[in-house]
Amino acid sequence: MDTLEKKTAIKGGEFLIRETEAKDIFIPEEFSEEQKMMAQACEDFISTEIDPVIERIEKMEEGLVPSILEKAGELGLLGVTIPEEYGGLGMSFNTSMLMADIIGAAGSFSTTFGAHTGIGTLPIQYYGNDEQKAKYLSKLGTGEWKAAYCLTEPDAGSDANSGKTKAVLNEAGTHYLISGQKMWISNAGFADVFIVFAKIEDDKNLTAFIVEKDFGNITLGDEEKKLGIKGSSTRQVFFENTPVPVENMLSERQNGFKIAVNILNIGRIKLGVGVVGGCKRVIDEAVNYGIERKQFGTSIANFGAIKHKLAEMAIQTFAVESAAYRAGQNVEDKIEDLKTQGLTKEQAILKGVEQFAIECAILKILGSEALDYVVDEGVQIYGGMGFSADAPMERAYRDSRISRIYEGTNEINRMLLVGMILKRAMKGQLDILGPAMAVAKELTSLPSFGEEELGRFGEEKKVIANLKKAILMVAGKAAQDLGPKINDEQELLMNLADMVVQVYGAESILLRAEKYEQLNGEEAAKQRVNMAKVYLYEAVDNVHRAGKEAIANFAQNDDQNVLVMGLRRFTKAKLVNTKALRREIADTMIEAGKYAF
Repeated sequence: MDTLEKKTAIKGGEFLIRETEAKDIFIPEEFSEEQKMMAQACEDFISTEIDPVIERIEKMEEGLVPSILEKAGELGLLGVTIPEEYGGLGMSFNTSMLMADIIGAAGSFSTTFGAHTGIGTLPIQYYGNDEQKAKYLSKLGTGEWKAAYCLTEPDAGSDANSGKTKAVLNEAGTHYLISGQKMWISNAGFADVFIVFAKIEDDKNLTAFIVEKDFGNITLGDEEKKLGIKGSSTRQVFFENTPVPVENMLSERQNGFKIAVNILNIGRIKLGVGVVGGCKRVIDEAVNYGIERKQFGTSIANFGAIKHKLAEMAIQTFAVESAAYRAGQNVEDKIEDLKTQGLTKEQAILKGVEQFAIECAILKILGSEALDYVVDEGVQIYGGMGFSADAPMERAYRDSRISRIYEGTNEINRMLLVGMILKRAMKGQLDILGPAMAVAKELTSLPSFGEEELGRFGEEKKVIANLKKAILMVAGKAAQDLGPKINDEQELLMNLADMVVQVYGAESILLRAEKYEQLNGEEAAKQRVNMAKVYLYEAVDNVHRAGKEAIANFAQNDDQNVLVMGLRRFTKAKLVNTKALRREIADTMIEAGKYAF
């Protein structure tokens, strides 16, 4: 392909100003046989090693969870992305996304698994030197050693860099003595290795260290009594002059905050996809309960109100899955591109994920809120039994709630993603200004009333293009009027974020439905297309509502009137019989007896 024909790879956040074609995205139906085999192995592991002992896990039976981690290590599940030279499988980023997706159905164990393979292992894999990787990665990959990540402190939640844990170099210059308190540390009760963040002297930024439990002077608080994920170990960790060899500094001095941010980006996109397995399991349970539960002489699954719930649960799940693997492949493509430029695989992964930090934040919000919706409706479908601890919904309901909090609260992620868009626009890394000015100019022109020739999905794509214009219009005017003060307007930032999240979800689900239809035909794709139409119809109203709140937040008089008029213009859509479409979606699942997409 010559230079003129080659299309430039999309950049993070660029979906707002650039149309994406269905052929250019990845959909989960395209996973290879090898990847499907890995997914099946993970599903088998859950059904044989976790489901039969779930009550024992919940009761924190001594030694049980660490032994399950070791079994996962024996199967290679802990080393999916660890390089082969350190005993791992060295598989792709999107394969690791798939593993996070499947393990999401494992309840509390998914937190244990994620803390070990993600925030516990990846800092060493991506930032460690050769000696550190050789010493730790193979043992972490097999589960011989278990990992934990010590960042959060009592007075430093979202402001992680304000942590007070100190590292003081001893007189001999051989060890750093670490002292401080960390809280909410997953896997703390059995971890052998801790990634610990501390400040050296009066440094502005944190430094990261690899700390082994056997270094000594480490004490643990009692297991936290939590609302959910009760089967995961969560404790405070206290360091009191813990001696850490100088060679156990991870990366460079003061690079800890950057490590934390980049690992959190990975955690966010993994959490976004990691809810999918849990959502599907809840939907399976709800569908089967709806079929089996009889009221007024018929299965409650036959009632329109229940069909509405089942369909909407499926639509939300399908949208998250579509968006997650779309973003995951964008990251994967960027990684490969950076490797061709001479970066190591680890450097390429970090820069690739950083490039799509906006999408990572979107996925975290989209996924965690979809999971909360799905489990809440699951409880409702079960009715009184949904409130019983003897039924599966009670645990799912409790476990889901943490997802909107960890990896940065959804409020923080909303403000972050808008801040990143604006920051990249100011730096010229993302050409938001040009399209925003074009939209402003369009507002002063008369709309076209002629009939356009629109192809398959043309009407839906036009709606999405207009929703993007609504975002550019409101965000552009807000940035122009408020300048740097926009960063202090948290409610406004969250309104703008809601608009962005809705559009990314709507576009992702539509592109997946379109590509699936291209590959498998119109009849096979029918319910996927129906889900895309319903999601888009709802997104239009959601964008309009958030946009209206945002405009009222900062604009006045004539400016406000013009913006409101523009918002109406850009959030128009034809009526869709969502009731009929939802019933078709629900009937497909009822016939299959499970989530069927």
